[in-house]
Amino acid sequence: MTTCTLVLPHRPGRPPGSACRTRRYTSAVEGIPLPIVPSLGDLSKRLLIGRKLPSERMGHTLLPKRLALPVFASDPLSSVTYATQEILVILTLGGLAYLTYTPWVAAVVVLLLVTVVASYRQLVRAYPTGGGDFEVANTNLGPTAGLIVASALLIDYILTVAVSVSAGVDNLISAVPELNDYRVPMAIGLVVLLAAMNLRGIRESGTAFAIPTYLFIVGIGAMIVWGLGKTVFGADPVAESAGYDVEAEMTDLGGIALMLLVLRAFASGCTALTGVEAIANGVPAFRKPKAKNAAATLAIMGTLSITMFSGITALAVIADVRYVENPCDLVGFDCDLPQPTVISQLAEAVFGGGTIPFYYVQGAAALILILAANTAFNGFPLLGSILAQYRYAPRQLHTRGDRLVFSNGIIVLAVLAGLLIVAFDASVTRLIQLYIVGVFTAFTFGQTGMVRHWNRLLAGGPAGPERRQILRSRVINATGAALTGTVLVVVLITKFTHGAWLVVAMMPLLFLLMRGIRRHYDATSEELAVDDWPAESLLPSRVHAVVLVSRLHKPTVRAIAYARAARPDIIEAITVDVDSAATNQLLDQWDRHDIPVPLRVLDSPYREIARPVVEYVRAIRRASPRDVVTVYVPEYVVGHWWERILHNQSVFWLKGRLLFTPGVMVTSVPWQLRSAASVKARPARRAPGDVRRGPR
Repeated sequence: MTTCTLVLPHRPGRPPGSACRTRRYTSAVEGIPLPIVPSLGDLSKRLLIGRKLPSERMGHTLLPKRLALPVFASDPLSSVTYATQEILVILTLGGLAYLTYTPWVAAVVVLLLVTVVASYRQLVRAYPTGGGDFEVANTNLGPTAGLIVASALLIDYILTVAVSVSAGVDNLISAVPELNDYRVPMAIGLVVLLAAMNLRGIRESGTAFAIPTYLFIVGIGAMIVWGLGKTVFGADPVAESAGYDVEAEMTDLGGIALMLLVLRAFASGCTALTGVEAIANGVPAFRKPKAKNAAATLAIMGTLSITMFSGITALAVIADVRYVENPCDLVGFDCDLPQPTVISQLAEAVFGGGTIPFYYVQGAAALILILAANTAFNGFPLLGSILAQYRYAPRQLHTRGDRLVFSNGIIVLAVLAGLLIVAFDASVTRLIQLYIVGVFTAFTFGQTGMVRHWNRLLAGGPAGPERRQILRSRVINATGAALTGTVLVVVLITKFTHGAWLVVAMMPLLFLLMRGIRRHYDATSEELAVDDWPAESLLPSRVHAVVLVSRLHKPTVRAIAYARAARPDIIEAITVDVDSAATNQLLDQWDRHDIPVPLRVLDSPYREIARPVVEYVRAIRRASPRDVVTVYVPEYVVGHWWERILHNQSVFWLKGRLLFTPGVMVTSVPWQLRSAASVKARPARRAPGDVRRGPR
């Protein structure tokens, strides 16, 4: 029995079920749906990522601000754990004397962070659709600028996962040094865990990540308050590394050399800004009013980041923390041991080593660093989906999975980040050199695009409060563009030879790849467009049916019957003579059973199967170009993977050749073997509903 479900909403005055123009059909026997027995793979998938969600549940996955903060801001919040550390690493290259520049470098980073947060608050209000810097650049600066931003952000998201997870593993190793030999496997395992959690859905991952994020904020806040309080009362915290001297790698610095050292320290400290752009990309995931909630979350994130970064830097200066790129440069330190992180040293100096607060801060820091990768696991799939809509990326990236998330984007990010972790041995020091080039490229183009956006609005002649608001926003974005552009130049100059060249080389390759994908989609659309419906819909003069025969058996009989049922103008069966005895036997059987279809034998002196068939079909096409040739191919349907190796191999290659022949239709006629009966009651691993476009 076939039933029709009305898709259009019911209107008053219209009888239910009337004008059912758009219909959804379900098949059942006597009104009873066929039972579906879930396979072991389906049960495992459900256990791992949860039950499938219908598209109507999209609204239930939207985030309030309390969950949006840990989902989209865990990266910039976690960056405070290593931003100060990276400043110290660079300054100690010149020796301990240059650590006096630490507060000044940190102050400029704070100023930049304030400007960038204020700039993005303007962006999310003007472009609440979630495209972020890509949409701003693409709309206001052109497609080329948009692709530059997209390539920069995609690379930065991959690096965010690699750096954050590696830094989290670093903090775990600082608490438990015995884990140092398992650094890379631990990092890979954490990436897999994060991917699995995100595949369960954005709201579920936000709930899971909220508690560690807030625990981290409380822990770092308590450490800063307690440490500064001890300083006020004359009991300055002292780091375990305070007594170590540093063997400088650069000596007698002055003039340009000193300026470059300070600029390089500033560039490394700018890692505190990574992830700020993720909220602009994730505006659609917020509850309404989306733009207002996103702007408020940006303000909260900026306030927390500035407070924690400033407090950690102040404590590091007070406690005389030493942290170097090469542990052997710490005079007196056993460089065979892993070097304790700055957060670890501060927690020990403030609370004492081995205490509960010490392990609390270490555990919270490790968790937030690992979960900071969640920012990328939300930003990368969203950006990939937008790029797919613009046809700059494969359309599969726009597909939502069972839990209404962009599953393909999550999996791609996890694989690429894992490869990067393996290639760089999960070393934060090596990975950090590749960092922030992409994010500051996006910052600069995004803010420049916003300036042009405001200029266009001003050209429309607004007056009064609206004009003053636009002018104020333009000043904020212009300042942001100038500062982030300057930082980008500094980063390129100071980090290029230390690893940033790799990102600079990868961005053009990714740019060209996306441009090529768009060119392919455009060319395909142009080729497939219907220019003249009457001309395109002309029927062929005749249909010439060709049934492939290897031997006379039930699949062959079914294929012949199916071909005859289509009532073609011409029908014939063909077989390839690769064995004379078998061919003569087939001809005898054909005559004995009186098959009402002529059988043609194709010679094959070199025992090929595909070539004679393809040449014969092409000959038919050449003789009658206005005819359509339909080739019917009998196939076995098997139930076990190993049976596929034993059957249908010749058919596979033959179909592949025929599909490239214009004017030829290939029709598979399946015959289910007994082994296939065991899978009849199970749904296919990829059922029709699994290939879908995401709701927009």
